[in-house]
Amino acid sequence: MRRSSLTAALVAVSVGAMLGTQPALAETNGRDVQLRVATYNIHAGAGEDGRFDVARQVEAIRSLNADVIALQEVDVHWDARSEWRDLASELATALGMRVFFGPIYDSDPPADGKPRKQYGNAILSKYPILYTQNHSITRLSTQTPNPVPEPAPGFPEVVVNAKGAQVHVYGTHLDYRGDPTVRRLQVADTLKIMAERGGQDPQILLGDFNARPDAPELAPLWTELTDTMAGKPDMTYPAKTPDRRIDYVAVSRSVRVRATQVPSTLASDHLPVVADITVKRGR
Repeated sequence: MRRSSLTAALVAVSVGAMLGTQPALAETNGRDVQLRVATYNIHAGAGEDGRFDVARQVEAIRSLNADVIALQEVDVHWDARSEWRDLASELATALGMRVFFGPIYDSDPPADGKPRKQYGNAILSKYPILYTQNHSITRLSTQTPNPVPEPAPGFPEVVVNAKGAQVHVYGTHLDYRGDPTVRRLQVADTLKIMAERGGQDPQILLGDFNARPDAPELAPLWTELTDTMAGKPDMTYPAKTPDRRIDYVAVSRSVRVRATQVPSTLASDHLPVVADITVKRGR
């Protein structure tokens, strides 16, 4: 969820205790491959206390022990709030993971010789990335006056080779406004792209949907995908006293969900969602 101010209080990260320390890169016999996937809105590097702290977020993400994780609200040389740093690359390097960054906004640098200002979504993977694309979906810009809904980038897709299974992973951040119109258009765009791209391969949609599970605009998603936390009481926002679930791991029907959790950490204003799943290798 986009917020105009960075506020609240810091509590120590306790993710590792909740998830344990068993390796995520496990494999069952035959064609089954086990994965741990996660989504986390990193609040441009700031914690629930509003303090920018990349090291704190590195430890929070590392504790998830995820094979693939989608991150939202990622600054890449975007603004002074994140010290003009490249959060996508910094987090990936610190975690020893591959990364694909899909900017929503890509602006001219603030001065000659400086890098471009970018803001968007990233996907990190422990597995090799075979393919990347930054898809466009309908957006209502926060960077232009009098915006109208129109296609804009920031819906990244990667195909990872997970021990022989080719898995399509998408990272998204849906519109935050109270009016669901743009989110409804975004859901339609998302399903169209996934239908065109996935074929018979496993598909995973990760992100901050900015709507509760029973929101009417999300209903079309649940006709095609499985909400890995359907029926569970866990909430994801705000991190200190969560009262709603707006962060999701959703998977195609061929994917088996073994377990899901919402670890406790105040390294961002959102809580992460983690799912242990099983996918099949291709024949």
